[in-house]
Order: sequence, then structure tokens, then C-alpha cells
Amino acid sequence: MIKKFESDFNGTKKMSEKHFIDSKELTPYLEKHVPDFEGPLIIEEFIGGQSNPTYFLKTKEKSYVLRKKPPGMLLKTAHAVDREFKVISALNNTDVPVPKAYLHCQDESILGTEFFVMEYIDGAVIWESHIPHGTENDRYEIYSSMNETISKLHAIDPFSIGLKDFGRPGNYVARQVSRWTKQYRDSETEDIPSMNNLIEWLPDNLPSEKPTRLVHGDFSLSNVIINTEDNKVASILDWELSTLGDPIADFSYHCLQYFMNPVLTDENNCKELKIPILKEYVEMYMKNSEFSISDDEWNTYMGFSMFKLAAICQGITGRVRDGTAAGKNAESFFDQTIALSDFGWTLVQQ
Repeated sequence: MIKKFESDFNGTKKMSEKHFIDSKELTPYLEKHVPDFEGPLIIEEFIGGQSNPTYFLKTKEKSYVLRKKPPGMLLKTAHAVDREFKVISALNNTDVPVPKAYLHCQDESILGTEFFVMEYIDGAVIWESHIPHGTENDRYEIYSSMNETISKLHAIDPFSIGLKDFGRPGNYVARQVSRWTKQYRDSETEDIPSMNNLIEWLPDNLPSEKPTRLVHGDFSLSNVIINTEDNKVASILDWELSTLGDPIADFSYHCLQYFMNPVLTDENNCKELKIPILKEYVEMYMKNSEFSISDDEWNTYMGFSMFKLAAICQGITGRVRDGTAAGKNAESFFDQTIALSDFGWTLVQQ
């Protein structure tokens, strides 16, 4: 892993006992099913916030990445490594940067849970969206490449690459509003007037229907690998939330990085760091993509994205309250719920 952008979340570590996999068991299976794979095999676990355990596989000639479901009882639709493999495979013949997909194994007798193997892409994963260890040129080039990359993704007709059944086409934002309203109500701990207002307002003020596209679901700086030689996106990571949906909703959720990082909320900071301000970034997307967005419609999309993330934060608050999630910071997530919903409600009224 190239160390140009230092981070405590980059690199690998010795496998934890919980996530240990035996190279002696895995090596003969991969030698049989992955072209040109040849042991011996060294396995390390990637450091970072993955919900699916992710491993670095190193042989004498080549490196790979293995991603698997975690052990234990799981929700049926959670940790969908099969969907990740399907979408990466479909994108292998496009100009969207993804690793080459090698193998999907559903036989749980091999490693205990379902897994897939893909190409290892060298580069940096940057966790702080203001890129504190980069230069002014680094920041501008990285943001430009992110914008180009999500635009490339949204330019693809998913039906043309075998993803017709990857999700339900049409009414994406309406279905998302309904889903996250239910999730919010199920985890509600205190009355938040701005959330109530958004829940009432959004269904009657949905943006116009956009062409169905493949959406990543959580496209962010921390979910891409940056080639540190040219500052371009070398690969998109973590496709577990991907589906068919509204590309502008996907892009607006990506733009929450401008609100979640206190450094980027101030346009003067962005200008000083040479990061495009949000308005410039949106204009860049419209230029790179086929889409045009009015100011009013953009505010609606951003209000929706803030509502969605507020509901997610409230869900974490509820799980901590119920004792089903670890941590003592439920109050901070609740504060984020309020801040996001307040800002979202303010935006949609402009």
C-alpha cells in the first residue's frame, strides 16, 4: 500500500482470531478455481471500517483481495457479497474503475461463510475528505477524478451490462422516503420537529423521475482507491449498498461530505485547500454527466439525502438504546440526527 496519504485505517494487520482463515485450506481451492493462482499464500486482514471482513492475499507472483461474509447469525439481506461480486463482474467490461472479479464461492465448507476473490489494486484509501496530508494540487485532482468517476458510473445503462434484475426500476426516491420513514419511526427516541416536517413534505414534493441507473449507495472518498502517481480513482470499493436507482440521489448523498466534515462546511476553507466548493462540484457533475439539475430540485435532493442520513443516525441511536449496538456515543448520533434534519428542512424551504 502506497503511503503518500497517511492514515491509521490504511494497510493490513495480522488476522484477528474471530476472522482467521487457514491458508492451507484456501490455497488448493484457489489453485483449482482461479487462473494462474499458485501458492504458497500469505494472508493478512485489511485495517478499516469494512462490515464484511476483507483480506490481502499475497503469492509469490501476484496479490489478491478476498471479501467474505462475517461469521454468526446475519440478516438475510445483509452483507450481500454475492451482489458485490455480480456488480463488479458486470462493470469489468466498462470504463468504471473496479477490480477484476475472479471467483465467487457459495460453498460455506471452504471458509465458513460465502466469499469472493478479486484483483488487488494498489493505492491509497483516504478517510478524511479534506485530505489533510495532500497538496493543493492533490486535492483538486482527486476531487475532479471522483466527480468524473461517479459520472462514468451514472452514464452506464445497467440493462446493457446484465443488471436488469439488480433492483426495482423507477420511483427510487419515493421508495427510499417510505423505507427510511419506517426505519426512523421504528427507532424514534424523541420528537424532532424538522424530521416530522420532512416526513410530511418529501412525499408530496419528490423530484422528477430520472433514468434508472446503477447507484453505488455510499460513494465517498473513503470508498475509492486513489492512484498516488496521478491522483485518479483507481478503483471503487464497497458495493454492498449498490442497486438500481436515481443517479442524482446517489450523487447528492455523495455530496454530504461537504456537510459532514466541519472543514468543508466553510467555502473559504475549500477555496484555501483548492477543493471545489459544492456549487462548483455540482456544476462539474452536470458537465461530466447527461443530467441537468435546477437549484430547487437540487435542494430537494439534498434535503432527501440529509433526511436519509438522519434516519440512519437515529437507527444507531435506537440500537444503542436497546442494547443491540456497542458504544456509548448514542447522544452524538442523536445530535447528528437533529442537525441533519434541521439543515435538510431549511434547504427544501429555500
